[in-house]
Amino acid sequence: SGTLPTPTIWAEPGSVVPWGTPVTIWCQGTLESTVFYLDKEEHVGLWDVHFPKKPGDKAKFSITHMRDVYAGRYHCHYRSPSGLSESSDPLELVVTGSRGKPSLSALPSPVVTSGGKVTLQCASWEKFDRFILMKEGEPRPSSTLDSQRPTSGEFQARFPVGPVTPGLRWTFRCYGYYSNSPQVWSQPSEPLDLLVSGFYRKPSLSALPSPVVTSGVNVTLQCASWEKFDRFVLMKEGEPRPSSTLDSQRHTRGQFQALFPVGPMTPGLRWTFRCYGYYSNTPQMWSLSSDPLELLISGVYPAPSLSAIPGPVVASGGNVSLSCSSQIPRQTFRLLKEGVADVPRHLELKFPRETRQALFPVGPVSPSHGGTYRCYVSPASYPYTWSLPSEPLHLQVTG
Repeated sequence: SGTLPTPTIWAEPGSVVPWGTPVTIWCQGTLESTVFYLDKEEHVGLWDVHFPKKPGDKAKFSITHMRDVYAGRYHCHYRSPSGLSESSDPLELVVTGSRGKPSLSALPSPVVTSGGKVTLQCASWEKFDRFILMKEGEPRPSSTLDSQRPTSGEFQARFPVGPVTPGLRWTFRCYGYYSNSPQVWSQPSEPLDLLVSGFYRKPSLSALPSPVVTSGVNVTLQCASWEKFDRFVLMKEGEPRPSSTLDSQRHTRGQFQALFPVGPMTPGLRWTFRCYGYYSNTPQMWSLSSDPLELLISGVYPAPSLSAIPGPVVASGGNVSLSCSSQIPRQTFRLLKEGVADVPRHLELKFPRETRQALFPVGPVSPSHGGTYRCYVSPASYPYTWSLPSEPLHLQVTG
């Protein structure tokens, strides 16, 4: 038997088979093969035998409906006039669908800068012993890891992936299984696409009419760029998939843009967004991320009052302080000027303890400081939830 070539064994359409679907095991020997034998590990005796009608180099063993009983490790060998061959390398035949599907998510985000790395988390409430990560188009698992359980919560495994490179499709699914039946897997997770960013300049992201939105109300987010992107994508922080994808439109000012409706806004959650652009012929290659845009929900708490010290009329070059006062002690105070699309972060004051008043120094003032201001307050327990706005304060710069 040492002189005969070792046979080759494989499965079509693949070795990971959904429950109830057909699969064919092939064994290839030499052209003079007269009998093919199929062995299954932990099964006493031959699993199956195939006698070709005439000598040939291949035999197929068909399974019409895949079941748990067919899952396992197979070997094949053959007989020819020269004798009996050695056994093939093992074929691991897996059945999927015996348990509920786990979830698959990307940490911190499914959008990865070209050349960067990401962690994929496979999680389930089932007490699986191990989790498997499969990349679409590859016949074997990318990785298999033992299940871990945090102090509370789902059983999980975290798979490091990368560096992520452009030009390839990075689509993954994961499965769970128990150690006593390693070829019997759960249903697959939903597919997770990793998207490669960093190929083009970042677009801008702004909120219309304002990033401060009343609770229960909708807002429009505008993603815009001078690049002639075909499509724009909006991503919400903490979510595994895009919130929305829209075709690009040409703005009258010349930029390309998409307007994304978002809402209704609800308190207690963090509403932070980024957007990207891409071209239709390379949908997996995205631009750099826009700067993050944080939406603030107002109208949950009573309005503070806003006043100017010493007064709302200020000579150019002078100084003024805007005082925001709350009847209920709060930790964070924010001052907003009308007509400014993005939240001016330098006009936020956060205190180590809750207090009733914050002073915003403004100056030396110039004509650009003139305009209408409002202030908001927020408690320590819900930092993304804001009060009603104060009454408007009109600051006038003279001279």
